[in-house]
Amino acid sequence: MSWVAANLDLIGRMLGAHLLQAIPPILLAFVLAIPVAKLAGGRAWLRGTVGVGSGLLYAIPSLPLFIVLPLALGTDIRSPLNIVVALTLYGLALMVPGAIGAFGSVERDVLRSATAQGFAPGARFWQVELPLAGPALLATLRVVVVSTVSLVTVGGVLGVPSLGMLFVDGFQRGIIAEILTGIVLTAALALALDGLLVLLGRALMPWSRAEGARRGRRGHHGHNQGSDGTTGSGSGARTAGPTAPARVEGVAA
Repeated sequence: MSWVAANLDLIGRMLGAHLLQAIPPILLAFVLAIPVAKLAGGRAWLRGTVGVGSGLLYAIPSLPLFIVLPLALGTDIRSPLNIVVALTLYGLALMVPGAIGAFGSVERDVLRSATAQGFAPGARFWQVELPLAGPALLATLRVVVVSTVSLVTVGGVLGVPSLGMLFVDGFQRGIIAEILTGIVLTAALALALDGLLVLLGRALMPWSRAEGARRGRRGHHGHNQGSDGTTGSGSGARTAGPTAPARVEGVAA
C-alpha cells in the first residue's frame, strides 16, 4: 500500500495510456467488422475464407507482431500506434466471425416480413437486422474488450507505456506491490468496460431483456408441464413462429 500511495501519479499515467491504446482498437474492430461480416455472410466461399483467415490471424503471437509492425508502418518500436493497429487486427479476428454468426442468426422470415412491410434494404438493415443481431454482436464485443485490455499489457515489454509497464518494472526491481497493482488494475479495467457494455446494451436494446424474460417464462412453463406428466413439446413449438413478425413490427415502430 505504501508503494501505491507514493506512486499514484505514475499509476494514473499508465492507466490513462492503457485506455488510449485499448479504446480505439475496440471501436475500430466493431465498426469495420460490420460491413465485412455482411459481405462475407452472403457468400459461402468468402465466409469460409474469412473464418480461416481470422483464426490464423489470431494465432499470431502478439509480441512478434508488435515488433514486425513498425517495419511495415515506419513507426518507432515504442509507438502506441503499433499497439493500436495490432489490437485492431486481433479485434477483427474475433469480431468478424462473431458478427457473421450474429447476422446469420436473424431469421430469414423476419427479413422477408420486413421487406413485405415496405422496408428498403438500408432501412431493413438499420431498423430490423442490426437491432435483432445486436445481442449477439454485444456478446462478441465483450470478448473483444476483455482480450484487448489484456493484450495492451504486452506492449510494456517493449517500453510502450501502459499498465504492462508496472509488471515489467516491478519484476525488474523486485517490487511485488507494483506487479500486483498492474494485475489488479488491468483486471478491474476489463471488468469496468465490460460492465459499461452490459449497461449500454440494456439501454440501447431493451427488447433483448424482454425477449429473454419471455423465453424464461416459456421454459419455466414447459418444465411445469413436464413435471405434471404432460408433454411440453406443444409449448416449445410455439416459441419460434409468432414472435418474428411481432419483433419486426416492434423494431419498425
